[in-house]
Amino acid sequence: MAPTSSTAPGDRIAWVRVSSCYLPLANPISDAKVLTGRQKPMTEIAMLFAEIETEQGHQGLGFSYSKRAGGPGQFAHAREIAPALIAEDPSDIARLWDKLCWAGASVGRSGMSVQAIGAFDVALWDLKARRSGLSLAKLLGAHRESVRCYNTSGGFLHTPIDQLMVNASASIERGIGGIKLKVGQPDGALDVRRVEAVRKHLGDAVPIMVDANQQWDRPTAQRMCRIFEQFKLIWIEEPLDAYDHEGHAALALQFDTPIATGEMLTSAAEHGDLIRHRAADYLMPDAPRVGGITPFLKVAALAEHAGLMLAPHFAMELHVHLAAAYPREPWVEHFEWLEPLFNERIEIKDGRMRVPTRPGLGLTLTGQARAWTREEAEVGTRR
Repeated sequence: MAPTSSTAPGDRIAWVRVSSCYLPLANPISDAKVLTGRQKPMTEIAMLFAEIETEQGHQGLGFSYSKRAGGPGQFAHAREIAPALIAEDPSDIARLWDKLCWAGASVGRSGMSVQAIGAFDVALWDLKARRSGLSLAKLLGAHRESVRCYNTSGGFLHTPIDQLMVNASASIERGIGGIKLKVGQPDGALDVRRVEAVRKHLGDAVPIMVDANQQWDRPTAQRMCRIFEQFKLIWIEEPLDAYDHEGHAALALQFDTPIATGEMLTSAAEHGDLIRHRAADYLMPDAPRVGGITPFLKVAALAEHAGLMLAPHFAMELHVHLAAAYPREPWVEHFEWLEPLFNERIEIKDGRMRVPTRPGLGLTLTGQARAWTREEAEVGTRR
């Protein structure tokens, strides 16, 4: 009988560190969920970092994150399951994902538990690509050297209309290709006014998207989608609750403007259900939220088979690589929020992000990221 992976010779994981870092935002952030009273303004992002080192000195860095709540829980779960990686072959990424999932099986296979796994999974893929001397995109098999990008951070609802147009112009001048505006306010007329103003300001040639953050009911979504048809938007995002697949499918069938959703789903299985319902024209998976690169690739394969377009949510430092490996031309969301955490920057020009060519994700943590760390835990022995 052939030796099992756990006893086969080769490099092994010797050391793992998980750390909980809280990234402060310069200004409180408000979207429709705040204006409808469901959430408070966002003031920080809880980052979960995983660092892995092997006996032979190969290293990998991964991360997950949580907004508004869940950061301590992610860190606690990651700390609990981290010992399961020690002495394992880091190349067996899919098997290790399953092992980590079973280590915490009693808390389920979606949500916070897989988001904790996601940091380890990303670190293992980073390690594998670094060891090969390839960028993550090249390791996966890139279809392009750059990807279309659009900015979201300048279009939140706390931003006055005058400043909205200033932000939009600044993004275009920086080389970003499109602008996303938050909508979903209790007074829909205010949403229309904001979108109309930015469309008039930028002209018809600049791609514009809108995002209602799940705050419309079905009648309101029907009405707003009909009104927004005139602005020739790239998509209308999350017009309904994230799990209302039937409602999203009806909108996608009825209107010319594409429907985008998927960012809030937290497993490959949930995305599979969305795809079976034909509930999106643009699928918006978030690799950290679904459990890392391994499940993201499953989602991407299902999306490709269904003929869907792809626009990964947030975390451009990771998603620029994953989008580059998707056969159909994708969009990547530009958020500068995470930049203080990493020493490296993504080059943006002519409406596109250049895919980094450094090995792995091509990221290293800044001293500031270390300074913002509140908790950390290590297992194993560092080389």
